[in-house]
Amino acid sequence: MFDKCAIGAIALAALCIAGDTALAQNAASQYDPSRYPDWSGQMRFTARGGNRYDQTKPPGRAQEAPLTPEYRAIFEAGLRDQQAGGQGGNQTFSCTPGGMPREMAGNQGLEFLVTPKATHVIFVQAMPRRIYTDGRTWPDFIEPTFYGYSIGKWIDQDGDGKFDLLEVETRGFMGPRSFDNAGHPLHSDNETVIKERIYRDKNDPDILHDEMTTIDNALTHPWTVLKTYKKTQAHDFVLNICSAGNNHVQIGKDSYFLSADGFLMPVKKDQAPPDLRYFNPTRR
Repeated sequence: MFDKCAIGAIALAALCIAGDTALAQNAASQYDPSRYPDWSGQMRFTARGGNRYDQTKPPGRAQEAPLTPEYRAIFEAGLRDQQAGGQGGNQTFSCTPGGMPREMAGNQGLEFLVTPKATHVIFVQAMPRRIYTDGRTWPDFIEPTFYGYSIGKWIDQDGDGKFDLLEVETRGFMGPRSFDNAGHPLHSDNETVIKERIYRDKNDPDILHDEMTTIDNALTHPWTVLKTYKKTQAHDFVLNICSAGNNHVQIGKDSYFLSADGFLMPVKKDQAPPDLRYFNPTRR
């Protein structure tokens, strides 16, 4: 026979289960896709001048990145290498993913596909980015990736019953990554945190804004910029496969070029050949 304590425990458990079920049913009943904005369509950044983090400033040193002295020295060394024919701090020449925050430059086109559980950012030249909006919390372990792990929250700013702002935080990175083609570096510890506020322009529905703040130990303070994308009239995305026709070759820390007849070429004056210690000497 059950005693009163056992009966009370069973009743309490049943009450908890019923409460959890009611909460789940209530959440399901609030699932309304019409509350979410339609941000579909091919978007491109509105400024000219190639891939860069701050669209309002010219590329290179004119970006005025708040780098620490250590990472400014790394950046300057990369610029000198580029001037000599190398790649400097730009890692994507060998088809290494640009990752975040670089991919959000949008210079080759991107698209936002909004669903209640996740917002997908589709890139022309890279794998999609996924922003989870299903109410999850940060996991105990994040598998590091070039894009990181993004959790977003939808906000109804004007109280009209429809979401108009997506707040996003991204953590869990791997590297190496740079901000742009000029090679502004992010810290090698990959402890980057990126926060975004993405929303449609109030005056032009074909324009999206992304207020992006990068917090990184290569910076003296968080670096905040406003990225702006405008919907294009193009109906098709151009398929860009980085490895197709890419004659750049990276061996160790050095870059080389594959000639039209299939031979390895230097990219800098007086560049030494790669280390051939694992090959047999050429027989004469």
